[in-house]
Amino acid sequence: MICTTVRNGIDCTFMTKKGCSYNGGSCHEIVEQCKGCNRIIEFDSVSYCGAAPEPALKWKNGICNLATHVKAAAATTQTKINPLKASKRGGH
Repeated sequence: MICTTVRNGIDCTFMTKKGCSYNGGSCHEIVEQCKGCNRIIEFDSVSYCGAAPEPALKWKNGICNLATHVKAAAATTQTKINPLKASKRGGH
């Protein structure tokens, strides 16, 4: 349904005939970590996330998985090489 609360005119899965069914009855403002993301939508000079109704929860356990302005650091794991096997492979 179309939102009639804070993101007026945007299609929202939380809207019902009785109003917003999300926790608290409306979307929450972005948090500091969201600054610079391409998903930010501004309504009445207040910034909201276009993908998540409560951005603070997305940042609770680390980097938001929807953030467009932050790149996740690639996990670099070095495997231990057995020198005996390496010498057998390289000596052809």
